Amino acid sequence: MRKVNEIFYSLQGEGYHTGTPAVFVRFSGCNLKCGFCDTSHEKGVLMTDEEILAEVNRYPAQMVILTGGEPSLWIDEELIALLHDSGKYVCIETNGTRPLPKGIDWVTCSPKRDGMVCIDRMDEVKVVYEGQDVCAYEHFPAKHFFLQPCSCANIEETVGCVLRHPSWRLSLQTHKLINII
Repeated sequence: MRKVNEIFYSLQGEGYHTGTPAVFVRFSGCNLKCGFCDTSHEKGVLMTDEEILAEVNRYPAQMVILTGGEPSLWIDEELIALLHDSGKYVCIETNGTRPLPKGIDWVTCSPKRDGMVCIDRMDEVKVVYEGQDVCAYEHFPAKHFFLQPCSCANIEETVGCVLRHPSWRLSLQTHKLINII
């Protein structure tokens, strides 16, 4: 059984896949307590893998995004394989502080706490910008680096940082800007 906060269908609003239709599986709980977290993820219901898959398959998208909270608290290779067997492209949004099961197609690492991570594979790094030195993240093994304003509040400062560090790209929370889930 896995504790799921919600499963919903929407557009990815952040990072590399912005604008892509996706099924979001939001797991409950997190091993960190970030002051800027804008997601209510503590509540949830226990679901079997079959129940999760049935809900995911109600929607037409191929992309499934495992998110939270921190999804690595709840997922394993068995769930990833089940989603793949159903034809899904499996993405994860993780803080990178816990090991990930094999088989995930796309890893978005959003590091916290001064960039302390234990994973060695990530496709994109997405940092919520609060004035920190972004150079501390540039050694991460990712192809894409995104800097995101903290809750859309410090856009000007974030743009300035991207202009000073052109290996980064700006990522806005477009789902909030266009008022969708």
